[in-house]
Amino acid sequence: MPRRMTPSQIRSAIRQAQNKQKQAIDKYNREVRQHNQKVKQAINNYNNEVRRYNARVRANRQKIATELRRLQSSSTVRYQVVQTSAISLNHQYERLDADGASLEGLNYGSEFLDLSERENANSLALSNTLESDADESTIDPSDLLRTEIDGMLQQLSPDLSNRWKGALFSLNPQNPDAARHFFTSAREVFVQILDLNAPDEKVLALTPGCETTSSGQPTRKEKIRYLLSRCGLLTAEAVDFVDEDVKNVLALFRVFNDGTHGSSGKFGLNKLMSIKTRVEDGITYLFSISQHA
Repeated sequence: MPRRMTPSQIRSAIRQAQNKQKQAIDKYNREVRQHNQKVKQAINNYNNEVRRYNARVRANRQKIATELRRLQSSSTVRYQVVQTSAISLNHQYERLDADGASLEGLNYGSEFLDLSERENANSLALSNTLESDADESTIDPSDLLRTEIDGMLQQLSPDLSNRWKGALFSLNPQNPDAARHFFTSAREVFVQILDLNAPDEKVLALTPGCETTSSGQPTRKEKIRYLLSRCGLLTAEAVDFVDEDVKNVLALFRVFNDGTHGSSGKFGLNKLMSIKTRVEDGITYLFSISQHA
């Protein structure tokens, strides 16, 4: 038989049931509030990132338009190879941008397009800066030695980090061969990033019939194709742009290594900073692709 309860016991049992119900409701409401707060925070974070991304895109596109107008209105050209390469890179970027919708929804696609846009803007800006006669600047010379990519280079190889530090050390306004010395070291950084992240044997294993050099090694473009394939962004436009971007930076090495510019190789702070920015961002771009591969 059910246990008989006194009125007092009944009231106590009711109170206990009510308390348990209240605790359950409070717990549920608390969890709902926490969930809603997390959802709100996630939405805020997403919206903030979208705003930052859109701001970067607007800034880069405005920079591209401005620098392209300057480049096209230039009456004299001292660094023809640099300007021609910048125009060629911009053409490849326009092709990549036209096909951007196919990449935006992919993992790393939006970031890749954003960084590609910055590369194009930097290339055009450097060409115009090198052609400019004015080089007044309030830049602190010590800014040339500051870098944000040492950590990423250390991940790959301490030797790459040391090469980059040596490249920055040569960027001295009093050094008549600053640009040439800088690019001699910086060129090796680009080559090593590709070789370390796209070893010949892995590229050949993935694509046995790929294009090779006369010595049987995969070409630079095939290494780039390998990296883009691994990060899921293998399109003709993407491969062509990245390859052209690397060629754009290496073209600077050839220009300043041939010794034909004489005293014009001695640059002020503005030009040296623009050179550094172009190469540093180019290294970041290539490294980013390799790390998503």
